[in-house]
Amino acid sequence: MTDTHRLIEDRPPSLATLFLERAEATPHAEAYRYPVPAQGPAPDQWTSLTWGEAAARVFSIAAGLMSLGVRPEERVAIASATRVEWILADLGVLCAGAATTTVYPGTNAEETAFILADSGSRVLIAEDVKQLAKARDRRSELPELRQVVVIDAKGLGAEGLGAEGPGASGLDAGDDDGWVISLEELERRGAAYLEKHPQAVKEAVGALTREQLATLIYTSGTTGRPKGVELSQDCWSYMAKAIRAIGLLGEDDVQYLWLPLAHVFGKVLIAGHITVGHVTAVDGRVDKIVENLPVVRPTYMAAVPRVFEKVYNGIAGRARAGGAAKYQIFTWAAEVARDYAKASQDNRRRTGSPAVAFGLAAKHALADRLVYARIREAFGGRLRACISGSASLAPEIGYFFAGAGVHILEGYGLTESSAASFLNPGDAYRTGTVGRPFPGTEVRIAEDGEVLLRGPGIMRGYHGLPEKTAEVLEPDGWFRTGDIGELSADGYLRITDRKKDLIKTSGGKYVAPAELEGKCKALCPFISNVLVIGADRNFCSALVALDEPTILGWAGENGLGGKSYAEVVAHPAARELIDGYVRRVNADAQRWQQIKSFRLLPRDLDVEHGDLTPSLKLKRPVVEREFKGLIEEMYAGTRET
Repeated sequence: MTDTHRLIEDRPPSLATLFLERAEATPHAEAYRYPVPAQGPAPDQWTSLTWGEAAARVFSIAAGLMSLGVRPEERVAIASATRVEWILADLGVLCAGAATTTVYPGTNAEETAFILADSGSRVLIAEDVKQLAKARDRRSELPELRQVVVIDAKGLGAEGLGAEGPGASGLDAGDDDGWVISLEELERRGAAYLEKHPQAVKEAVGALTREQLATLIYTSGTTGRPKGVELSQDCWSYMAKAIRAIGLLGEDDVQYLWLPLAHVFGKVLIAGHITVGHVTAVDGRVDKIVENLPVVRPTYMAAVPRVFEKVYNGIAGRARAGGAAKYQIFTWAAEVARDYAKASQDNRRRTGSPAVAFGLAAKHALADRLVYARIREAFGGRLRACISGSASLAPEIGYFFAGAGVHILEGYGLTESSAASFLNPGDAYRTGTVGRPFPGTEVRIAEDGEVLLRGPGIMRGYHGLPEKTAEVLEPDGWFRTGDIGELSADGYLRITDRKKDLIKTSGGKYVAPAELEGKCKALCPFISNVLVIGADRNFCSALVALDEPTILGWAGENGLGGKSYAEVVAHPAARELIDGYVRRVNADAQRWQQIKSFRLLPRDLDVEHGDLTPSLKLKRPVVEREFKGLIEEMYAGTRET
């Protein structure tokens, strides 16, 4: 047995066990950094928790939950943005032997109530009065919810009342019968409980088994009600050990964690952090990313493709605003970056060396001084790698950043596989693929091209939905991902599309819309989101949403300054601009893949309107319904064959 497989096979039964081991091994080492927001224009101040200090708070939270009567495998929901208290609360739930139900803070009251009721959650840990209100307003529908714990208790009275009234907090000032307490109060109760039962938490952790429920994550879903994915204690223990076994991260690394922890992608980063023992800087405020990067100076961070697309669009937009000469330098440097990255990766694959031809290397060195160095500095100047997941990254975007020295390692996984099943290896990464399987995870490609997975990270099933579970989980443990992919001879996986998203034209030709959409976003820095349509139609069309800051910047340079986004996209000049990029996409596509018609949307697609999931995946049916008129307009007068 190799050292890697021994590390995987000898894993403990739970992540809670690993957390206790980490706290005991390095109690004085820094574990977490988090911001303390400053008053006024002053910058935030960052503070730290050591592993020992974090463990003390986790123990108090775990014991506090026990004092509330929470029992093994009972659910405790967390509805909060990403912050250090989210992590401490989650670990407290696990150390109490219970299971965490995750709720996106942006989830509306109706769906929040559904998740709390369907999961049977006994306690809700809410970030603030806004999250509390979602449960309090529907308390009658949640008979199993015994307690609400509020992290940020501003706006609550000492007794857990809405002391400021409905004008400030949206809460009435009625008696809650002790139903609402603060996180601080929960920790005080936990400390008192530990005085009477000092071994309670360690005993609870010691009693955990691999099969016990650890996390219930409701898939945001692109259609219908979300399904609760049951992930066992062993799922996270396996993920933690597999991340350690890969060897990509070390104890000296600094992670910048801003992803939503209600999503499985964020959750798996917590597991890896515990087993490796590096520092994690936690701040979920998306509007603070640009400000935080030079302060945190991370060595690695994870993000979804949309973030890298927006960064690329922003760089291109600023170059364009700098005048024709500056933009020409940028476009030249972008092309050099892509050529350099492709040549370097191809050479490494063929010969084992990433060295490129002298002429290309010289151009790359010049472009580095002019453009790339500033891009790396914007990321903090120490970034070794970014991990991209949740959706596919357009290869041309990936090659650009690779050539600029911002190495994006694409990975692949689903909520049902605990997020991480594949990851590109460090130096040997291949843009356009999702890398190789994690040690201990098996993969095979079905006859129809569907990717099948088997391993310790696969879910127990969908909560309360045995029929849905049977549709995707075979009796022998193979999980049907619903994704279409190709596996290279040396084990690199390339995802081509979602099985259900493949469209078949009326001419009988299959089209992978995600591939076309990725090419559009890579070629056109103005595009924010794009939806390719063509199922049962005689040609492909597209709904195109533009990136507001970028297109408004262009508008100001082209005589359309002062106009709103909707006015700009309705202008013939904007359509002509995007038409040029669509023609470039079509030039490299098969005839049946070409986008013959498109419409610019009057607004960008977003989570608030329900167009995107919280992890920024496109909800195709929702967008098609909302903009049905534009779709019909594109096909009006055509003859379906």
